[in-house]
Amino acid sequence: MRVLIALSGPVGVGKSSFCEVLKARFDADRFSTRELLLTIGAKREREDLQATGERLDRETDGKWVSDALARKLSENSPQVIIVDAIRIKKQIDHIRRHFGDRVRVWHVFIDADDEVLRARYHNRHSQIGEFTDYDQLQNSETERAIRSLKAVADRVVDASRCEPDSVVAQAVAGLGLYPLELDRLVDVVVGGQYGSEGKGHVCSYLASGYDMLVRVGGPNAGHWAALPEKIKYIQLPSGTAANAKADIVIGAGATLYLPQLLKEIGERGLTAVRLSIDPQAMIIEDADRTYESTHGDAIGSTKQGVGAATARKILGRFHPSPIDIPVRLARDVAELKNFVRPAIPLFEAAFARGKKVFLEGTQGTDLSLHHGVCPSEDGPIAKGAWPHVTSRDTTASGCLADAGIAPGRVRKVIMVTRTYPIRVGGTSGPIAREITYKAISDRSGVPAEEIAGTEKGSISRNPRRIAEFDWEQVRRASSLNGATDIALSFSDYISIENRKARQYADLTEETRHFIEGVERVTNAPVSLISTRFEPRGIIDRRNWL
Repeated sequence: MRVLIALSGPVGVGKSSFCEVLKARFDADRFSTRELLLTIGAKREREDLQATGERLDRETDGKWVSDALARKLSENSPQVIIVDAIRIKKQIDHIRRHFGDRVRVWHVFIDADDEVLRARYHNRHSQIGEFTDYDQLQNSETERAIRSLKAVADRVVDASRCEPDSVVAQAVAGLGLYPLELDRLVDVVVGGQYGSEGKGHVCSYLASGYDMLVRVGGPNAGHWAALPEKIKYIQLPSGTAANAKADIVIGAGATLYLPQLLKEIGERGLTAVRLSIDPQAMIIEDADRTYESTHGDAIGSTKQGVGAATARKILGRFHPSPIDIPVRLARDVAELKNFVRPAIPLFEAAFARGKKVFLEGTQGTDLSLHHGVCPSEDGPIAKGAWPHVTSRDTTASGCLADAGIAPGRVRKVIMVTRTYPIRVGGTSGPIAREITYKAISDRSGVPAEEIAGTEKGSISRNPRRIAEFDWEQVRRASSLNGATDIALSFSDYISIENRKARQYADLTEETRHFIEGVERVTNAPVSLISTRFEPRGIIDRRNWL
């Protein structure tokens, strides 16, 4: 429901700043009674403005504000309208009478200690002529009576010790502008292995069910989408084209390589109306990529500069140019100016309106900087994978933190899992029971040449190493991520016949048996099964549409 905030309070209390916060947070529309008085001939002097308002109150019994507001408002008016400001009780009475059945009228009175008001009045830079001093202002008829409105206000806020945003937080609490309930409106997609699980295919398929698509991570992970056509996403969410109506958000924990980001923005035709980039997202410089090109071979890095940039974001707290590269955030980039806005208020606004949010993670659980594990050469128990990990936490909780979303908002965690896990070729770290493309080909009927063509890094283009399915890996990843659902990809690597499947019963008996095992081990249903990389190449078994 639309909210009409009728604002009142003494001169100098911070009403203009209050309006600025509401404009920035909720795109509120401000209706200024001062501007109205100026249009009908009042002088730009506070004394004359007050006298003109008092005359109109006598002539209309205070109805002039409500009448002017009625002429201004329409069905297309914003969700939040501010009347700045109310001066007598009859003005708010007429507003309630005229608009109360269509909008929620909420009268906010902002007050402050007299000494605070005196100091603010003395230091203010007003756009109109003011009284000589605060004592003269206090002697005016309007100002003498202003505090009588406290008795009829819906909310009284003391601004003596508050910044404007804190005044707003108190003033609008309970109106629904900020979320009232901890509704579970967020679904998260993560990889359950070492990345390249097919998250882009799954995300583009699911994207149509959401109002907002969110991406974290950096350009060291490329996601291929099949909807509406084959598209490679590196910085944007994989459902950007599949759901053209969804808002797009890049979270504060993301790392951005400007040439790639701007390329994708241009290719998708995104405007500032649709795309938002958190100002705290880190910019990757060419020097970061050069640094990783020199040092990254030891861990099989994709050398996209993500780790170096992330390290500089941390070290930059102590020195503006760690490793001799100045730190830049998204807020510092002229080309991104129109897109930059804090992500958390966008999430809060979405939650307040009951909108569904889809958070797309990158890479895989066992590449997590903190929680990644790999097979141990010294015994049967897996060990920590560091340093053969990425530069961020790739788990669901890490993705939520990078985006700025509370864990309590999560409805579903969809963990994408391959039938045969992969790692980047070379020195990227151990993988259990590595096998050949030919072995998979012999089992599945998929030509080895086709597998070799598919299994190249989406960023590095290096051949991937591939291994047997690691049951303990997916069990641990499901537990760590709190997976509620599994999306199984590359079912055709079990049997090429699965490419013909259009429903679960069409899958081979071996595949169905494998899926039952995955469900037992992960304690989560396999709700999505990828049979081929096509727009309709996913069997959907969800019960939570």
